[in-house]
Amino acid sequence: MTKITFYRSGGVYYGFREEGHTGYADEGYDIVCSALSSMTMLIINTVEDCYAGKIDYDIDDTTTVISVTSRSALPEFEADERKRFAVSGLFLSYYRTLQDLMEEQYKYLSVSVVDKEYDEEI
Repeated sequence: MTKITFYRSGGVYYGFREEGHTGYADEGYDIVCSALSSMTMLIINTVEDCYAGKIDYDIDDTTTVISVTSRSALPEFEADERKRFAVSGLFLSYYRTLQDLMEEQYKYLSVSVVDKEYDEEI
């Protein structure tokens, strides 16, 4: 099972942590894992390349832990309200997409939200 924990501060989604293998199928054939990887990379590339936002991420293939956070979603770090709205919207959209995916793939995913101030050491 893959456990995904989203980070939220003041109602604003600014990151997530994914850990574990989904177990849907063998490596290379796991469509649930492929979906998670694709959506994660979409968020990273969109924030970094399209919005020129600050995004921090760590992908550890050995421990299967992925951490992604963006200060650009939070008002204390980003002055541009449109950029904040766009970046936080990506994280919220991913959360909502996973909620939909869990309706059919609940055996392979666990999704939660924690209210937490931004921390560079996530």
